[in-house]
Amino acid sequence: MNDRQPQIGIDEQTVGAWLAAHVEEVTPPFRYDLITGGRSNLTYCVTDGSGRRFVLRRPPLGSLLATAHDVAREYRIAAALAGTPVPVAPALALCEDAAVNGTPFAVTGFVDGTVLDTPEKAAPLDEAARHAAAFHLIDVLADLHSVDLEAVGLAGLSRHDSYIERQVRRWAKQWAGSKTRELPVIDEIEARLRRDIPQQHGATLVHGDYRFGNCIVDLAKREVVAVLDWELCTLGDPMADLGHLGIYWHDPARPLPLANDPTSGGGFPPFRDLLARYAARTGRDTTRIEYYRAFAAWRLAIIAEGVASRHNQRHPDDVAALQASRLAVEHLAGFALESLERL
Repeated sequence: MNDRQPQIGIDEQTVGAWLAAHVEEVTPPFRYDLITGGRSNLTYCVTDGSGRRFVLRRPPLGSLLATAHDVAREYRIAAALAGTPVPVAPALALCEDAAVNGTPFAVTGFVDGTVLDTPEKAAPLDEAARHAAAFHLIDVLADLHSVDLEAVGLAGLSRHDSYIERQVRRWAKQWAGSKTRELPVIDEIEARLRRDIPQQHGATLVHGDYRFGNCIVDLAKREVVAVLDWELCTLGDPMADLGHLGIYWHDPARPLPLANDPTSGGGFPPFRDLLARYAARTGRDTTRIEYYRAFAAWRLAIIAEGVASRHNQRHPDDVAALQASRLAVEHLAGFALESLERL
């Protein structure tokens, strides 16, 4: 295991010693393979000397906001969900001593399965299997929104009230600080979102980025076996998660430029069937889902504009990339506006 190049972001000597001391039943030495990187938390598959695999997650490289990429908070949320119907990777250990690796990191069990983040990943599933996996995905979301916050110790995770109002205010501020041009449709959507905020019926856990691309699916069982990426999780309006899922779920009549989802490959149930399943499981009224789809598309447009802005600052000559990003922003904004028109 020692003939490989060291992985960036891992001090293999100090991290290896810490793992040997704090994770039960592991055998040094350790091999680290980066699974995902970039702007989100960095995720590594760690293999010990006996072949056992587990996962290490740390913040991205570079300067960070004080509250961004909080792996300790993410780890505690997932650990609190152990024993609930929500499938999560087993929580193994948390290192909050920055002296070990320059930043905190979390260690969880490795869950076998497939992240369905492209149509190609869903190729082994026939139509019946695609329907089964889709309905299990929505069942898990219903289970997440039914977690007893007091029982799992997460009632104090954040404020319970005015979720959408606070989110609209936050993302409007984000737009003002990251936009690369004036785009009046973004401001129009903001104004319409502010004017017509739905009443929030209670507060639940809100994952913040719930979709196939943030879940591990057992293709043989056709089930979600672990929900990933809890860094955006908070308390608030459960319809926000449902609306977010609704901008990734492919609708041939309303396509979106979101390539990191399998449903554009066909064979999955329509989104309205997922809504009916969710309503039956939770008793919640989903009739205003287009508001939440509009909010989700508007928020993602603002995120995409921020990505374009940062890329343009680093690569000012890459005109093609900037133009492509701007078109994606405009497409998302158009989807949001159309959703508001459907209310």
